[in-house]
Parts: sequence; C-alpha cells; structure tokens
Amino acid sequence: METVYEAAGGAGGLLRLAQAWHARVMADKVVAHAFSHGFDPQHVERLAAYWCESLGGPATFSERYGDESSVVRVHSGNGRHEEMDRRAIACFDQALADTGLFPDDRLRQTLHDYFTWATTTTMARYPRSAGDVPSGLRIPRWSWNGAVQGSGPAEA
Repeated sequence: METVYEAAGGAGGLLRLAQAWHARVMADKVVAHAFSHGFDPQHVERLAAYWCESLGGPATFSERYGDESSVVRVHSGNGRHEEMDRRAIACFDQALADTGLFPDDRLRQTLHDYFTWATTTTMARYPRSAGDVPSGLRIPRWSWNGAVQGSGPAEA
C-alpha cells in the first residue's frame, strides 16, 4: 500500500506544502508571533524533512537535524496557545489548497488530521518548560489510520 508520504508527492510535494504553510503563517499576525524572535534559515527544508519522516518517508530529518526531543523542545515552554494552534491548523488547510497537489479528499483529511494531532498533542505536550522534554524521543509516524503505535512520543 502506498504510504502517506508517497501519496503526498514525496519529498518534493511535502517541500511545496512546507513552503506554502510557512508563507501562510508568516502572513498571520497571531501565528507569525512564534517566529518573531527569528528562525533557522533552513526552517522550511527542515520542516519538510520532518513531515517526510513522519509520513513514511526517509529518516532524513533524524539523520541530519536531530530527534523528536530536539523538535519538541523548540516548541515547548511557551505556555498554552490554543488560538495560535487553531490558526496554524487553518493555515495548514489553506496551504493544502494553495499547492494544488492534494485533490484527493482522503489524503487531504489524513494530512489535516496529522498536522492537527502534531500541533495539539506532540508539540503542545510541555507548555511549562523545554527542560521537561525527555531525551531520546523518536519522531512519531503517521499512517492512513493515524498515529502508528510505539513509533514515537505518543508512547512517552
């Protein structure tokens, strides 16, 4: 069976999605605040590599940039931010449409579900402090049926 990564157009499709999402969030005054102190110049490429790995593609992110603990730490210690999360998810849904790559309803829904889950669960798990994030977390995997059990921080 084709992976979500393959159905999404592989690395190229997910890079285009990451570019479209990043453009959307930078234009959103609430979500852009998360980037107000600067961000890695390779943010879009890193994000695409992370999504690739999460959705069944190669482990490029883990090999080049770090593990899930490093990603979650960047998103931790900022308190709860439900409105920002909702708007980031809306930007993601708009980015799916912007790319024109995802005409299939099942694929769009699966990508939406993944992004919503990652935003509101794994990236929001440690609102008090980045120091609360345990070391050694693995990037969680997502399939057509949702989170793959035992694949990452969903088990933490």
